[in-house]
Amino acid sequence: MARQTRTANDPALYDDLAGEWWRPRGVFAVLHWLAAARGALVPAGRPGAVLVDLGCGAGLLAPHVDGYAHVGVDLSRESLALARERGVLAVRGDAAAVPLPDGCADVVVAGEILEHVPDLAAVVAEACRLLKPGGLLVIDTLAATALCRFLAIGVAERIPRIAVRGVHDPALLVDRRELVRECARHGVELTLRGIAPHLGDAARWLARRRETVRMVPVATTAVLFQAWGVKGPADR
Repeated sequence: MARQTRTANDPALYDDLAGEWWRPRGVFAVLHWLAAARGALVPAGRPGAVLVDLGCGAGLLAPHVDGYAHVGVDLSRESLALARERGVLAVRGDAAAVPLPDGCADVVVAGEILEHVPDLAAVVAEACRLLKPGGLLVIDTLAATALCRFLAIGVAERIPRIAVRGVHDPALLVDRRELVRECARHGVELTLRGIAPHLGDAARWLARRRETVRMVPVATTAVLFQAWGVKGPADR
C-alpha cells in the first residue's frame, strides 16, 4: 500500500501502487472504467496514425484503441514499465514539457491527469502543440466545484477501491471555463459532457456480480466530465 507519509497528489504514489494497476478490483478500478469511456471517443486509427497518451499510467487505454502507434508519456518509471508490456511506446516526461515534436499526433489524450497538474495552461498548450491540424484532443477530468470536492475527495477517497486517499489536491481541480478558454487559444474548440458510473452496474460490481462498470452521460459537468475537440488549421 502507499506510504502514509505521502502528501496529497504526490506522483510517487503511482510507483508505490504499481502492483495495483492491472487488478480489475484494485485501487485503480475506476480508472479502468474511465479508460473504456475515453477510448470510446477515439476513432479507429489507420496505418501510420499516432496517439499520444499524456499521463498514460500503466497503459489502461491500450485495450480500447486500435490502429495507432500508442505513445504513452508519464513520470512514473514503474507505470511506464507496465505500459510497455501492453504495447505502449513509453516516454518518460512531464506533461508540461513533452519530449516529442510539434504536430506529431493524430490524437492526444489527457485522461485523469489535468486535475493533478500545477500549471493547467502549460499542459493544455503542450497537448495542442503535439496535435496535427485536424487532430483530435480527448480529455476527462474533475471539475473545480464544491460538489466535486465533496464527492470525489470527501466521499470517494474514503471508500475502498473507489479512490486512493490523498490522490487528489482539491486546489488543482479543473476550472471548466479556463480549460475551454485555454484550448480555444490553441485552436481547439471543446465540447463538454458530464459522465458518471452507471448506478446499477456499480451496485453489481460491488456485489461481485459484474466485472466492470459503464460510464454514462449525465446532465451536469460539475463533477466528472469528458471534453473533446478538433484542432483547427494551422493558418487559423
